[in-house]
Amino acid sequence: MGSTSPNIAKFLETVHPYDSLPRREFDHVAQRFTRQSLSAGSEIYSRGDPLPGLYLVMEGSVEIRDSSGTVISQLSPRNSFGERGLMADGRAVTNARALSDVVLLVLPTAEFKRLLAEHPVYTRFFSRGSSNDVRRADMTLRKVEDLMSKPPLVCSSKDSVKHAAELMRDRKVSSLGVVDNGIFVGIVTTRDLAARVLAEGLDPVNTSVSTVMTRDPIGLTEQDLGSDVLNLMLERSVGHLPVVEGDRLVGMITQTDLTRFQAVSSALLIHEASAAEKVKDLRNITARIPQLLAQLVGGNNPHEVVTRLITDIADAVTRRLIVLAERDLGPPPVPYLWLACGSQGRQEQAGVSDQDNCIFIDDSFVESQRPWFEKLARFVSHNLDACGYVFCPGDMMATNPRWCQPVSVWRGYFHGWITAPEPMAQMLASVMFDLRPIAGTVSLFGSLQAQTLEQASRNSIFVAHMISNSLKHAPPLGLLRGLVTVRNGEHRNQIDMKHNGVVPVVDLGRVYALMARLTPVNTRARLLAAEDAGVISGAGARDLIAAYDLIAEFRLRNQATQVRAGLRPDNYLGPYEFGDFERSHLRDAFVVVRTMQSALANSGRAPI
Repeated sequence: MGSTSPNIAKFLETVHPYDSLPRREFDHVAQRFTRQSLSAGSEIYSRGDPLPGLYLVMEGSVEIRDSSGTVISQLSPRNSFGERGLMADGRAVTNARALSDVVLLVLPTAEFKRLLAEHPVYTRFFSRGSSNDVRRADMTLRKVEDLMSKPPLVCSSKDSVKHAAELMRDRKVSSLGVVDNGIFVGIVTTRDLAARVLAEGLDPVNTSVSTVMTRDPIGLTEQDLGSDVLNLMLERSVGHLPVVEGDRLVGMITQTDLTRFQAVSSALLIHEASAAEKVKDLRNITARIPQLLAQLVGGNNPHEVVTRLITDIADAVTRRLIVLAERDLGPPPVPYLWLACGSQGRQEQAGVSDQDNCIFIDDSFVESQRPWFEKLARFVSHNLDACGYVFCPGDMMATNPRWCQPVSVWRGYFHGWITAPEPMAQMLASVMFDLRPIAGTVSLFGSLQAQTLEQASRNSIFVAHMISNSLKHAPPLGLLRGLVTVRNGEHRNQIDMKHNGVVPVVDLGRVYALMARLTPVNTRARLLAAEDAGVISGAGARDLIAAYDLIAEFRLRNQATQVRAGLRPDNYLGPYEFGDFERSHLRDAFVVVRTMQSALANSGRAPI
């Protein structure tokens, strides 16, 4: 255990909830942290060990496993761990080890508990999601628009009861809104069919919905709260509530919606994925991701939290598929490492994700062993596709023999891209600089990453080409404070919030990381690390991060809206569907990104 460092306070200013503490308290807490450095592979603690305090990752990567050895998460800088044990009996409830060389900060147990007792912002942060009561209370504060099923299924009052029953059966719902000429007039439920049709002996073919429906039921608006839903359901003993806007039906909220809302969490899905025995079980898990996305966005969670939690599920599904593959194939003939790149590598997956992956194999590999790795890659990639992570259009997958090679070959790839940075090399290098280990022998990657960053950063020609490549995606800015949209096709008059929104910032972050040899892969973490390293000024970093946050949150909010409308989420946003105020702020964010791109292009380095 080392001593305190003046860098600790500067680091803590970028970590929540410490950044929200009163200044005097912050200064005191910063002095209480101690620093601990560990080499890759070192055990930090085992389940049942007494904990010295709360751990906070300052540099490097940490792996957390449960008692069965299943990977729960991989933590990067600014992530805390050990709090569950501290809030119980003071002993570790998981196993933790260093995936890479790490620098950890440790806050003594007594100080951690004092902060919990004295600062609500600290308590809220570390008690989030710790019990069903917390989730339930959280639900009562959500708006109805985040909880309801939309769009609602409807029938006419003139329709037969038989038709209504068939519609409910086919669509697997328990109620229908009754709408005549666009006006909401009532609701019919499976309870109505049982009590007012079957029990009364009525003919379902010749009985109209108007005979058995509930007329003018009490309804809610999209801006009402979950607490209003619970109160009405309990007071009126009903299980279905229409959501209305004037005389129009815009949604339906049921007890099933409330149960589903409380049941979905990233932790639950990861737990289920880690225990899945069949691919169809994993498909059922990933099918719930859009609902989780809408739920997380509806709860006003930061975009980096939403995308991290969604990526964690992709990681868990990938690891489970590898376990299932090895169960059939037998143990690997030599050590290997499965890695993700692209948005999964950066831990930035949203509602639309393809797969980008590769395999590093130990240099003891011989070609006669290739069939084992081919079968592994085929099993994992094809079943990832079945789970909704579609095949990469550019074939950047482990099924491509080029991306399933020994480490020495990979070292040659990177050397070639750096020394001869033609356009294809730039593209490949951009993708591969976002690599992140998912499962296997992590040490196969660590030395290569450090060596590649050093070699690349020293090659001014390669850096210049990477800067040029990063400027190919431009923010959608037009003249006279306008926004440039897609001119034709399916997404006419919309903005591509991926390629013209978040990607320009992703590219900037990658170049900053290359120039300063920064190891983080996540875009936001790269921007923060670039500021710390002096590659980008504090003011420039704050502006760019704020712009990135706004752009990314617009993208996620639009996807959540699509999910709630029953649509498949995509990356296209209609800017003129928003008011002038929001549209102006979005344009200002794009201006910041354009400014940072121009500064980088003109100077050949990040603006200071």
